[in-house]
Amino acid sequence: MNAAQRRKVILERLTGADAPLSASVLAGELGVSRQIVVGDVALLRASGTQIDATPRGYQLHPAARGYTGILACVHSTADQMREELYTVVDQGGVVVDVAVENPLYGELRGNLNLASRYDVDHFIRQAADTPECLLSRMTGGVHLHTLSCPTPEAFRRIEAALDAKGLLYKKEE
Repeated sequence: MNAAQRRKVILERLTGADAPLSASVLAGELGVSRQIVVGDVALLRASGTQIDATPRGYQLHPAARGYTGILACVHSTADQMREELYTVVDQGGVVVDVAVENPLYGELRGNLNLASRYDVDHFIRQAADTPECLLSRMTGGVHLHTLSCPTPEAFRRIEAALDAKGLLYKKEE
């Protein structure tokens, strides 16, 4: 199989996948190294294919459906982070990503695509293993989330629920 055929297979696998696929899994299926898959994904991205790298592997970027909005949140503990993420997914939202402002690099963004408590629990377990990697650690817990919601009303419901729990960031006056 040549490189072009391999990239076609990677794209087909991502298109049919219900969950993210790791580079290691794809490499095993294709009989190549993980690094070859990483390079192939980089080339697919460079050609315009929207592939997200999540903590659980690669996936095609979710199609823009419904309503997308951004909320500024803040938390200082892992329990608050879990409560924040559960609040979003329990109300039917998807936590698409997290972003923080860094004085050196500007905006730093990480793809999450958390759509269920299962996804949140998996992310929380990974965060517990590498707490120093949390983007919100750089900003005292302040961060932005892009949320994908079925309707604008669902977004407002999530915003109100996070506000009631004290998890929305509010600029001090």
